[in-house]
Amino acid sequence: MHDKLAALLDRLKAHQRDLILAMAGHDGMPAGSALRQVAELENVIAAVEAVADEEATRERKSG
Repeated sequence: MHDKLAALLDRLKAHQRDLILAMAGHDGMPAGSALRQVAELENVIAAVEAVADEEATRERKSG
């Protein structure tokens, strides 16, 4: 995986983890906006992983 994609993926996962842990620290149901942020991050994480996989496949084919 390219270093830049790996770094981005690490940042996104860390931010998502921080949000989840913050929600876990409070009683009751998390705010809808916090839930949406986690879901949006999950979608972006999946997209970055897909691009990383595509790049790795391209590198294997060309190398």
